[in-house]
Amino acid sequence: MTETLHDVVGIGNAIVDVLAHADDCFLAEQGLDKGAMTLIDDVRAEQLYGLMDTAIECSGGSAANTMAGLASFGGKGAFVGKVRDDQLGAIFAHDIRAIGIEFNCPPARQGPPTARSFIMVTPDAQRTMNTYLGACVELGPEDIVEATIASAKITYLEGYLWDRPEAKDAFRKALSIAQAHGRKVALTLSDAFCVDRHREEFRQLVADHVDILFANESEITALYEVADFDAALQAVRLRCQFAALTRGPAGSVLVSGEEVHVIDAWPVANPVDTTGAGDLYAAGVLFGLTHDHGLAASGRLGSLAAGEIISHYGARPETSLAELAEQSGMG
Repeated sequence: MTETLHDVVGIGNAIVDVLAHADDCFLAEQGLDKGAMTLIDDVRAEQLYGLMDTAIECSGGSAANTMAGLASFGGKGAFVGKVRDDQLGAIFAHDIRAIGIEFNCPPARQGPPTARSFIMVTPDAQRTMNTYLGACVELGPEDIVEATIASAKITYLEGYLWDRPEAKDAFRKALSIAQAHGRKVALTLSDAFCVDRHREEFRQLVADHVDILFANESEITALYEVADFDAALQAVRLRCQFAALTRGPAGSVLVSGEEVHVIDAWPVANPVDTTGAGDLYAAGVLFGLTHDHGLAASGRLGSLAAGEIISHYGARPETSLAELAEQSGMG
Protein backbone atom coordinates (compact mmCIF):
# COMPACT_ATOMS: atom_id res chain seq x y z
CA MET A 1 0.00 0.00 0.00
CA THR A 2 1.13 3.56 -0.74
CA GLU A 3 2.54 5.51 2.23
CA THR A 4 -0.18 7.34 4.20
CA LEU A 5 0.39 11.10 4.08
CA HIS A 6 -3.14 12.33 4.73
CA ASP A 7 -6.03 11.29 6.91
CA VAL A 8 -8.55 12.58 4.38
CA VAL A 9 -8.52 14.09 0.90
CA GLY A 10 -11.67 16.08 0.13
CA ILE A 11 -12.98 16.65 -3.38
CA GLY A 12 -15.56 19.38 -3.83
CA ASN A 13 -16.57 22.85 -4.91
CA ALA A 14 -14.09 25.63 -4.10
CA ILE A 15 -16.39 28.50 -3.13
CA VAL A 16 -16.15 31.86 -1.40
CA ASP A 17 -19.19 32.43 0.83
CA VAL A 18 -20.92 35.81 1.02
CA LEU A 19 -23.06 35.88 4.20
CA ALA A 20 -25.66 38.47 5.21
CA HIS A 21 -28.69 38.82 7.47
CA ALA A 22 -32.14 38.47 5.88
CA ASP A 23 -35.69 37.98 7.07
CA ASP A 24 -38.41 35.64 5.83
CA CYS A 25 -40.06 38.49 3.91
CA PHE A 26 -36.90 39.00 1.86
CA LEU A 27 -36.75 35.28 1.06
CA ALA A 28 -40.41 35.30 -0.02
CA GLU A 29 -40.01 38.44 -2.15
CA GLN A 30 -37.04 36.92 -3.95
CA GLY A 31 -38.62 33.48 -4.31
CA LEU A 32 -35.87 31.82 -2.30
CA ASP A 33 -36.41 28.31 -0.93
CA LYS A 34 -35.61 28.65 2.78
CA GLY A 35 -32.96 26.26 4.06
CA ALA A 36 -32.05 24.91 0.62
CA MET A 37 -29.15 25.36 -1.77
CA THR A 38 -30.16 26.66 -5.21
CA LEU A 39 -27.84 26.91 -8.20
CA ILE A 40 -27.93 30.28 -9.97
CA ASP A 41 -26.35 31.84 -13.04
CA ASP A 42 -24.05 34.86 -13.22
CA VAL A 43 -26.93 37.31 -13.88
CA ARG A 44 -28.85 36.18 -10.80
CA ALA A 45 -25.62 36.24 -8.79
CA GLU A 46 -25.07 39.92 -9.57
CA GLN A 47 -28.73 40.71 -8.81
CA LEU A 48 -28.72 39.00 -5.40
CA TYR A 49 -25.40 40.56 -4.42
CA GLY A 50 -26.85 43.99 -5.10
CA LEU A 51 -29.89 43.27 -2.90
CA MET A 52 -28.05 41.77 0.08
CA ASP A 53 -27.41 43.61 3.33
CA THR A 54 -23.86 44.25 4.56
CA ALA A 55 -22.03 40.99 3.94
CA ILE A 56 -19.10 38.97 5.27
CA GLU A 57 -16.90 37.15 2.75
CA CYS A 58 -15.06 33.98 3.74
CA SER A 59 -13.83 30.84 2.02
CA GLY A 60 -16.32 28.00 1.95
CA GLY A 61 -17.56 25.03 -0.02
CA SER A 62 -18.92 21.95 1.71
CA ALA A 63 -15.97 19.55 1.45
CA ALA A 64 -13.49 22.40 1.94
CA ASN A 65 -15.25 23.33 5.19
CA THR A 66 -14.97 19.72 6.30
CA MET A 67 -11.25 19.75 5.58
CA ALA A 68 -10.90 22.97 7.60
CA GLY A 69 -12.59 21.23 10.51
CA LEU A 70 -10.32 18.21 10.15
CA ALA A 71 -7.29 20.50 10.33
CA SER A 72 -8.68 22.24 13.43
CA PHE A 73 -8.81 18.85 15.16
CA GLY A 74 -5.16 18.30 14.20
CA GLY A 75 -5.79 16.01 11.25
CA LYS A 76 -3.79 15.95 8.01
CA GLY A 77 -5.68 16.62 4.81
CA ALA A 78 -5.64 17.69 1.18
CA PHE A 79 -8.32 19.33 -0.94
CA VAL A 80 -9.09 19.07 -4.64
CA GLY A 81 -11.22 21.83 -6.19
CA LYS A 82 -11.17 24.33 -9.05
CA VAL A 83 -10.67 28.10 -8.79
CA ARG A 84 -9.90 30.81 -11.34
CA ASP A 85 -6.77 33.03 -11.29
CA ASP A 86 -8.77 35.94 -9.87
CA GLN A 87 -9.06 37.71 -6.52
CA LEU A 88 -11.53 35.27 -4.97
CA GLY A 89 -9.49 32.33 -6.24
CA ALA A 90 -6.39 33.72 -4.53
CA ILE A 91 -8.37 34.24 -1.31
CA PHE A 92 -9.63 30.65 -1.36
CA ALA A 93 -6.18 29.19 -2.02
CA HIS A 94 -4.55 31.30 0.70
CA ASP A 95 -7.21 30.48 3.29
CA ILE A 96 -7.13 26.71 2.87
CA ARG A 97 -3.33 26.52 2.78
CA ALA A 98 -3.05 28.79 5.81
CA ILE A 99 -4.93 26.26 7.95
CA GLY A 100 -2.60 23.46 6.91
CA ILE A 101 -4.56 21.75 4.15
CA GLU A 102 -2.62 20.79 1.03
CA PHE A 103 -4.08 22.47 -2.08
CA ASN A 104 -2.10 21.94 -5.26
CA CYS A 105 -4.74 22.42 -7.96
CA PRO A 106 -3.51 25.05 -10.44
CA PRO A 107 -6.00 27.91 -11.02
CA ALA A 108 -7.77 28.09 -14.37
CA ARG A 109 -6.45 30.89 -16.59
CA GLN A 110 -9.62 31.24 -18.61
CA GLY A 111 -13.31 30.52 -18.29
CA PRO A 112 -15.78 31.45 -15.53
CA PRO A 113 -14.63 33.18 -12.32
CA THR A 114 -14.18 31.56 -8.92
CA ALA A 115 -17.45 30.32 -7.44
CA ARG A 116 -19.37 32.22 -4.77
CA SER A 117 -22.36 31.32 -2.59
CA PHE A 118 -24.76 34.00 -1.37
CA ILE A 119 -25.99 32.88 2.05
CA MET A 120 -28.97 34.57 3.69
CA VAL A 121 -29.12 33.90 7.43
CA THR A 122 -32.57 34.40 9.01
CA PRO A 123 -33.19 35.19 12.71
CA ASP A 124 -33.85 31.50 13.44
CA ALA A 125 -30.23 30.76 12.32
CA GLN A 126 -31.37 28.95 9.17
CA ARG A 127 -29.27 29.54 6.07
CA THR A 128 -30.56 29.80 2.53
CA MET A 129 -27.87 29.40 -0.13
CA ASN A 130 -27.82 30.57 -3.72
CA THR A 131 -24.67 29.36 -5.38
CA TYR A 132 -22.97 30.43 -8.59
CA LEU A 133 -20.59 27.57 -9.35
CA GLY A 134 -18.33 29.48 -11.73
CA ALA A 135 -14.95 27.79 -12.11
CA CYS A 136 -16.12 24.74 -10.11
CA VAL A 137 -17.82 23.36 -13.22
CA GLU A 138 -14.40 22.98 -14.85
CA LEU A 139 -13.25 20.28 -12.40
CA GLY A 140 -12.45 17.12 -14.34
CA PRO A 141 -10.48 13.85 -14.25
CA GLU A 142 -7.25 15.69 -15.06
CA ASP A 143 -7.46 17.35 -11.63
CA ILE A 144 -7.40 14.00 -9.81
CA VAL A 145 -3.81 13.04 -9.01
CA GLU A 146 -3.31 9.37 -8.20
CA ALA A 147 -0.60 9.96 -5.61
CA THR A 148 -2.85 12.28 -3.61
CA ILE A 149 -5.80 9.87 -3.50
CA ALA A 150 -3.59 6.85 -2.85
CA SER A 151 -1.90 8.53 0.11
CA ALA A 152 -5.13 9.28 2.03
CA LYS A 153 -6.91 6.92 4.42
CA ILE A 154 -10.28 8.26 3.24
CA THR A 155 -11.36 10.07 0.06
CA TYR A 156 -14.31 12.32 0.89
CA LEU A 157 -16.62 13.25 -2.00
CA GLU A 158 -19.11 16.12 -2.10
CA GLY A 159 -22.49 15.21 -3.62
CA TYR A 160 -22.97 18.71 -5.02
CA LEU A 161 -20.32 17.93 -7.66
CA TRP A 162 -22.45 15.24 -9.26
CA ASP A 163 -24.32 17.78 -11.42
CA ARG A 164 -21.61 17.98 -14.11
CA PRO A 165 -20.48 15.11 -16.42
CA GLU A 166 -16.81 16.10 -16.08
CA ALA A 167 -17.05 16.10 -12.29
CA LYS A 168 -18.72 12.69 -12.38
CA ASP A 169 -15.74 11.41 -14.34
CA ALA A 170 -13.44 12.96 -11.72
CA PHE A 171 -15.45 11.18 -9.00
CA ARG A 172 -15.19 7.86 -10.78
CA LYS A 173 -11.45 8.24 -11.26
CA ALA A 174 -10.99 9.03 -7.56
CA LEU A 175 -13.17 6.06 -6.57
CA SER A 176 -11.16 3.73 -8.78
CA ILE A 177 -7.82 4.93 -7.39
CA ALA A 178 -8.96 4.74 -3.76
CA GLN A 179 -10.31 1.24 -4.16
CA ALA A 180 -7.26 0.05 -6.07
CA HIS A 181 -5.07 1.16 -3.16
CA GLY A 182 -7.30 -0.31 -0.46
CA ARG A 183 -8.49 3.09 0.80
CA LYS A 184 -11.94 4.04 2.11
CA VAL A 185 -14.44 6.24 0.25
CA ALA A 186 -16.86 8.62 1.95
CA LEU A 187 -19.73 10.52 0.36
CA THR A 188 -21.90 13.35 1.63
CA LEU A 189 -25.30 13.62 -0.06
CA SER A 190 -25.10 17.42 0.34
CA ASP A 191 -28.75 18.43 -0.18
CA ALA A 192 -32.18 16.81 -0.58
CA PHE A 193 -32.68 18.56 -3.93
CA CYS A 194 -29.33 17.18 -5.04
CA VAL A 195 -30.57 13.71 -4.06
CA ASP A 196 -33.79 14.21 -6.03
CA ARG A 197 -31.76 15.03 -9.14
CA HIS A 198 -29.48 12.01 -8.88
CA ARG A 199 -31.31 9.47 -6.71
CA GLU A 200 -30.65 6.32 -8.71
CA GLU A 201 -27.00 7.14 -9.33
CA PHE A 202 -26.48 7.95 -5.65
CA ARG A 203 -28.13 4.70 -4.63
CA GLN A 204 -25.75 2.80 -6.88
CA LEU A 205 -22.74 4.71 -5.55
CA VAL A 206 -23.74 3.95 -1.96
CA ALA A 207 -24.35 0.28 -2.65
CA ASP A 208 -21.27 -0.40 -4.76
CA HIS A 209 -18.54 2.09 -3.87
CA VAL A 210 -19.16 4.08 -0.67
CA ASP A 211 -17.82 2.89 2.69
CA ILE A 212 -18.95 5.90 4.75
CA LEU A 213 -22.12 7.87 4.03
CA PHE A 214 -23.04 11.27 5.49
CA ALA A 215 -26.60 12.59 5.21
CA ASN A 216 -29.14 14.61 7.13
CA GLU A 217 -32.68 13.43 7.79
CA SER A 218 -34.24 14.97 4.68
CA GLU A 219 -31.46 13.66 2.44
CA ILE A 220 -31.57 10.07 3.64
CA THR A 221 -35.37 9.85 3.47
CA ALA A 222 -35.21 11.34 -0.05
CA LEU A 223 -32.55 8.81 -1.09
CA TYR A 224 -34.72 5.82 -0.22
CA GLU A 225 -38.09 7.53 -0.83
CA VAL A 226 -39.48 6.68 2.60
CA ALA A 227 -41.72 8.72 4.88
CA ASP A 228 -39.73 8.68 8.10
CA PHE A 229 -36.23 8.54 9.50
CA ASP A 230 -36.54 5.07 11.04
CA ALA A 231 -37.40 3.53 7.68
CA ALA A 232 -34.45 5.31 6.07
CA LEU A 233 -32.15 4.06 8.83
CA GLN A 234 -33.19 0.47 8.21
CA ALA A 235 -32.67 0.94 4.47
CA VAL A 236 -29.19 2.41 4.68
CA ARG A 237 -27.86 -0.09 7.24
CA LEU A 238 -28.40 -2.85 4.65
CA ARG A 239 -26.62 -0.99 1.85
CA CYS A 240 -23.65 0.84 3.36
CA GLN A 241 -20.84 -0.23 5.67
CA PHE A 242 -21.19 2.88 7.84
CA ALA A 243 -23.60 5.82 7.87
CA ALA A 244 -23.61 9.01 9.94
CA LEU A 245 -27.05 10.62 9.88
CA THR A 246 -27.70 14.07 11.36
CA ARG A 247 -31.04 15.30 12.72
CA GLY A 248 -30.39 18.93 13.68
CA PRO A 249 -31.36 19.67 17.32
CA ALA A 250 -32.24 15.98 17.75
CA GLY A 251 -28.58 15.03 17.33
CA SER A 252 -27.36 12.23 15.11
CA VAL A 253 -27.32 8.49 14.61
CA LEU A 254 -24.29 6.44 13.58
CA VAL A 255 -24.97 2.98 12.25
CA SER A 256 -22.77 0.12 11.09
CA GLY A 257 -24.61 -3.16 10.68
CA GLU A 258 -26.08 -4.05 14.07
CA GLU A 259 -24.09 -1.32 15.83
CA VAL A 260 -26.15 1.84 16.40
CA HIS A 261 -25.21 4.93 18.40
CA VAL A 262 -27.55 7.84 19.13
CA ILE A 263 -25.55 11.03 19.76
CA ASP A 264 -26.99 14.13 21.40
CA ALA A 265 -26.58 17.51 19.74
CA TRP A 266 -23.89 19.64 21.37
CA PRO A 267 -25.58 22.19 23.68
CA VAL A 268 -25.46 25.72 22.24
CA ALA A 269 -27.35 28.39 24.15
CA ASN A 270 -27.90 30.76 21.25
CA PRO A 271 -27.37 29.29 17.76
CA VAL A 272 -26.31 32.04 15.39
CA ASP A 273 -25.89 30.43 11.97
CA THR A 274 -26.33 26.81 10.91
CA THR A 275 -24.14 27.26 7.81
CA GLY A 276 -21.63 24.42 7.72
CA ALA A 277 -23.04 22.41 10.63
CA GLY A 278 -23.20 19.21 8.59
CA ASP A 279 -19.78 19.86 7.08
CA LEU A 280 -18.17 20.23 10.49
CA TYR A 281 -20.04 17.23 11.87
CA ALA A 282 -18.44 15.22 9.07
CA ALA A 283 -15.04 16.66 10.02
CA GLY A 284 -15.36 15.38 13.58
CA VAL A 285 -16.50 11.93 12.50
CA LEU A 286 -13.76 11.62 9.86
CA PHE A 287 -11.10 12.73 12.33
CA GLY A 288 -12.37 10.21 14.85
CA LEU A 289 -12.48 7.34 12.38
CA THR A 290 -8.95 8.05 11.09
CA HIS A 291 -7.60 8.22 14.64
CA ASP A 292 -9.21 5.03 15.96
CA HIS A 293 -11.73 6.70 18.26
CA GLY A 294 -14.59 4.28 17.55
CA LEU A 295 -18.07 5.07 16.22
CA ALA A 296 -19.63 6.62 19.33
CA ALA A 297 -16.60 8.77 20.15
CA SER A 298 -16.35 9.88 16.52
CA GLY A 299 -20.01 10.91 16.61
CA ARG A 300 -19.41 12.97 19.74
CA LEU A 301 -16.50 14.75 18.03
CA GLY A 302 -18.82 15.49 15.11
CA SER A 303 -21.44 16.88 17.49
CA LEU A 304 -18.84 19.08 19.20
CA ALA A 305 -17.63 20.49 15.87
CA ALA A 306 -21.18 21.21 14.68
CA GLY A 307 -21.90 22.94 17.99
CA GLU A 308 -18.87 25.20 17.61
CA ILE A 309 -19.79 26.20 14.08
CA ILE A 310 -23.41 27.20 14.81
CA SER A 311 -22.28 29.46 17.64
CA HIS A 312 -20.97 32.09 15.18
CA TYR A 313 -21.26 33.27 11.58
CA GLY A 314 -19.31 31.44 8.93
CA ALA A 315 -18.66 27.79 8.20
CA ARG A 316 -15.12 27.41 9.51
CA PRO A 317 -14.05 27.06 13.16
CA GLU A 318 -13.13 30.13 15.16
CA THR A 319 -11.93 28.07 18.14
CA SER A 320 -9.47 25.18 17.99
CA LEU A 321 -11.52 21.99 17.83
CA ALA A 322 -8.56 20.07 19.22
CA GLU A 323 -8.59 22.29 22.31
CA LEU A 324 -12.37 21.99 22.69
CA ALA A 325 -12.11 18.22 22.46
CA GLU A 326 -9.36 18.19 25.07
CA GLN A 327 -11.37 20.41 27.42
CA SER A 328 -14.37 18.11 26.99
CA GLY A 329 -12.40 14.97 27.76
CA MET A 330 -12.40 13.74 24.16
CA GLY A 331 -8.85 14.63 23.19
